[in-house]
Amino acid sequence: MEQNKTIEDVKKSIMEIKGVGKTLLIDDNDRDIIRELEKKADEMTLMGLGRGDNKGVKKVLEKDVIFAFMTDMEYRWPEGPNVILMHDGCVVGEDLDDEEKLEEMRTCKDKLVIGNIVIYDTDVLKKMDKKTNPLVVVLPPKPCNEVECVENVCNAVLASPSPPSDEFLKGKMGLDNLHGTGTFLLGFDFDSSCE
Repeated sequence: MEQNKTIEDVKKSIMEIKGVGKTLLIDDNDRDIIRELEKKADEMTLMGLGRGDNKGVKKVLEKDVIFAFMTDMEYRWPEGPNVILMHDGCVVGEDLDDEEKLEEMRTCKDKLVIGNIVIYDTDVLKKMDKKTNPLVVVLPPKPCNEVECVENVCNAVLASPSPPSDEFLKGKMGLDNLHGTGTFLLGFDFDSSCE
């Protein structure tokens, strides 16, 4: 009974976040489908740079409870980096949301800026082999303070799902694939299962 109240309290907290629309409690079947979709997405080439590793979604899938929620253009993404480029175990690039810093990076000859993604050392592009030693595009888990403070909740984690999972979640929520809308996953544990 207490867990049901916690789930309801978390749902209310999610709904209070600016830019959040519908929410969906993810069941075990949906969890399995998302796990499979993410496995396939990890094998696909991302942005022509390399393979994916959605550490955020993998972390969410380990949690006691998972919610999906829809976002619109008013939703403020968690503080970055939200995309980290790795090669041979080292960070070689990431997304930046600071326009000034991005402009500064554009003037450096040894850096490559693609949209808001910066590759810090273009030599890595010559060293990598897309098949045997690709760049790894990591989507890290992000904290969710709005939910972490709910009573009986711990280890709240946000994740941005891959496009196939996003499409699946939008379908489950009965949402059109409108420009500017997206989905996020939020997972949390009940505090009885935390250290």
